[in-house]
Amino acid sequence: MPALAQAALPPLTRPIPSTGEPLPAVGLGTAAIFDTADAGTLQNARALVRALIDNGGKLIDTASTYGDAERILGDVIGPASLRNKLFIATKLESPDVEELKRSLNRLQTAKLDLLQLHNVRNPQQSLGAFRDWKAQSVCRYVGITSTSHGAFAAVEAILGREKPDFVQIDYSIDDRAAEQRILPLAADVKAGVLTALPFGRGRLFRAVRGRAMPDWAQRFAESWAQFFLKYLLSDPRVTAVIPGTADPSHMIDNLDAMRGPLPDPDQRRQMVQFIDAL
Repeated sequence: MPALAQAALPPLTRPIPSTGEPLPAVGLGTAAIFDTADAGTLQNARALVRALIDNGGKLIDTASTYGDAERILGDVIGPASLRNKLFIATKLESPDVEELKRSLNRLQTAKLDLLQLHNVRNPQQSLGAFRDWKAQSVCRYVGITSTSHGAFAAVEAILGREKPDFVQIDYSIDDRAAEQRILPLAADVKAGVLTALPFGRGRLFRAVRGRAMPDWAQRFAESWAQFFLKYLLSDPRVTAVIPGTADPSHMIDNLDAMRGPLPDPDQRRQMVQFIDAL
């Protein structure tokens, strides 16, 4: 599909399972991108957030432990009155009310869209305090996160018992363990799935460096970034992908993964075979 024609298509949204609210399927991750509070980072963050909004995106994922990322986001969102145009997700290391207050203050907002318990590792961890904050309208949704396969047992236990609105998990075309263990359970408990590290910490771009995209992949992807993201989005259990980038042009390219056709099951198998053979 020609680029101009694809850009004219409406962006893909996915319903949040617990409510049906539509969420644009590509967002922005901020780990290691907005972590330094200086003028250059702030200027770049403004351009990234504007590119996100102007090209159909809404979701920004951050955390209290991502350096100054929350503060940078707040300094972008607050003065420009962008809060109602965004779906803001952040993470706390524990149900600590002081950590929560600090995040709200940094983000310059009284209410979060998604509040997540970060890096779950103990299967007995509770979301009780997070649910209390949800009942108090401090957040609209609650979730859990992990990017460690060693924590899958804890993720499964908490997902099954607590039934959060979202689970955020490490998932990419070259690291598909979540397909077997986390995605089926998330679907069972009606939890939305956010995919962290969809480019495999840069592994995927390194693997295809210097390679032309196969002709068959150009039926649904216009770039390697879209190839990698559309593999994930072609699984209907994935609510949104949250690639990180510091480049507004890359942000726009990522967002274009919400447009045009998604690979069908046969094409997904072909994609896996291609990547596994590299």
